[in-house]
Amino acid sequence: MTDETARKVDDAAAEAANGALAKPDAQVPELVPAEQVTAALEAAAEFKDKHLRLLAEMENLRRRTEKEVADARQYGVSRFAGDVLAVADNMHRALATLDEEVRGAADSKLILLIEGVELTERELLKTLEKHGVKKFTPQGEKFDPNLHQAMYEVPNSDVPAGHVAQVIQSGYMIGERMLRPALVGVSKPAAKTASN
Repeated sequence: MTDETARKVDDAAAEAANGALAKPDAQVPELVPAEQVTAALEAAAEFKDKHLRLLAEMENLRRRTEKEVADARQYGVSRFAGDVLAVADNMHRALATLDEEVRGAADSKLILLIEGVELTERELLKTLEKHGVKKFTPQGEKFDPNLHQAMYEVPNSDVPAGHVAQVIQSGYMIGERMLRPALVGVSKPAAKTASN
């Protein structure tokens, strides 16, 4: 751009500005007082803070809801599973009453019946496990009141004191939660005989 062209552009801009000011209808923006600007900035900061808090609250609500839905999926079967455990226990007790002598003396029809009950028990436990219910038998483990319910103490020199010596009834877990504690007999040191 030449100097003459630049001068013409400046002159045209100046004339336009003078023409706009010369008109009586021209609107000149009023200056906003500093207090109003400060109040507007404070209000904007307050709304931003409320907005951020609302976003955080909504995120927390979303997380809580996801956790509750996951827990409902995993632990919703708890009540039903607890009721079914009685059936599994009765099947196990029925099979435990049959010792090897009875099984050896049984005829073929009775053997088929016993095998059918054993198969049904295995299938029941497999189905429970499929839905997150796991059986545990703590024989020989250290007694843990979170997992075991002590029924009595047993003097036993084969198992260290404070360990599970006998399992009366197996326990069950569902996910990470206790569905039913194992009923156990806890070992205690054998009584020492008095020596002369």
